[in-house]
Amino acid sequence: MAKDSELWDIICDGPHVPMKKLEETEPMVPKDSKEYNNIDRKAIDKNYHAKKILVYEIGTDEYNKVSACDTAKEIWEALQTTYEGTTQVKQSKIDMLTTEYELFRMNDDESV
Repeated sequence: MAKDSELWDIICDGPHVPMKKLEETEPMVPKDSKEYNNIDRKAIDKNYHAKKILVYEIGTDEYNKVSACDTAKEIWEALQTTYEGTTQVKQSKIDMLTTEYELFRMNDDESV
């Protein structure tokens, strides 16, 4: 179960990027792949595992939409946008259905 929640975290939050501090006063910067230790490699492998799970479960049409994505989070967001739409699209669908509901009336020739 813990492994599943870790993969879901990677899908929602994005992959782990190993960081290092060059000097005490400077901000953190990404490590070069040559500088990765075993912990860094395991964390990076989790993104590849999550990405593999998502790609294996989709069809050919969906794969063409997400094949350029580098992370599991990007794949998930592309699939969400494809099937749910953007926030604006969702809101306009809600508004349209609300208006349709509010305008719903029983005609004179209809019975309950």
